[in-house]
Amino acid sequence: MTAAPKNLLAVRTLLLENLPLAPLAVGIVGDSRHRGGYHCGSDRTVSGDYSVTESSRDRAGLSQYASALDVGQFYQGGHNLRTFSLWLVVECAAGAPDTLDIREVIYSPDGRSVKRWDRERRRSSGDSSHLAHTHVSFYRDATKSGRDLTPLFRRYLAHVAGKPKPAPAPKPTPVYHLGVRTLKRGATGQDVRELQDLLGKLGARVGVDGDFGPATENAVKAVQRLRMLNPDGIVGPLTLAALRTGFGRRTLRSGNSGGDVAELQRQLTRHGYKVGADGEFGPKTKSAVAAFQKARKLTRDGIAGRQTITALRK
Repeated sequence: MTAAPKNLLAVRTLLLENLPLAPLAVGIVGDSRHRGGYHCGSDRTVSGDYSVTESSRDRAGLSQYASALDVGQFYQGGHNLRTFSLWLVVECAAGAPDTLDIREVIYSPDGRSVKRWDRERRRSSGDSSHLAHTHVSFYRDATKSGRDLTPLFRRYLAHVAGKPKPAPAPKPTPVYHLGVRTLKRGATGQDVRELQDLLGKLGARVGVDGDFGPATENAVKAVQRLRMLNPDGIVGPLTLAALRTGFGRRTLRSGNSGGDVAELQRQLTRHGYKVGADGEFGPKTKSAVAAFQKARKLTRDGIAGRQTITALRK
């Protein structure tokens, strides 16, 4: 049965004790008719529920706990729900360390429109109910683990009270997404989580913890061997393309189609043999492969096997 976790109850208590909010204005668990979304635990999620399927942190953290907080209208000095919401979004967008467990904030900046800040970059708006309250979703692994979620809200209360600012927090670690930088053993972060999630979908047994350790390196090497790449365990553009498209997992020839064919076409274009990346191995692609093979003094058969694919990657 869906329940409110202790760490979100602590945030609720903190806000109720320090802001002029009615108890019903700060909610965690949706009513009994509510189905799907972060206000629901595992017994109320629905098929394809975005609060479970779109992030590995939510899939790993799914439990009986709700993982969202609604905050209603309040007024205190020059501060209100609107200024609170804008402050919260600015902190999240800046990557402040005490915001990293927040998935999304749905709010109204002006009382007329509804916006959504989404760390996963999937959505940008919400329904009109959020004109009167602000919704904050937390990654489910954070609520399941019982991690303290109050520091961000304590910082806001200090801001409202005009208290001296606490000592500067350490410079936040940049949040990278997969493909922005080369990854190798020792790397940590969101892009490593995304890599591990992708490896898992390909059948590798790796934990999604954001830490590029020996298990992740070995999984990368295994895929590199299967995709005809140098098995160095480093995820650069070629390895990432192979992971995402399957390029290198099979010999490609006329009649084939798929993401690996599209990647073959992109590699041919990179070498000056312009073909559209439509994912269909037709006559133009075969001619381009044959022309490339001739230039590289390879067997000119128009078939992209190991030697041709290796040459294309150089």
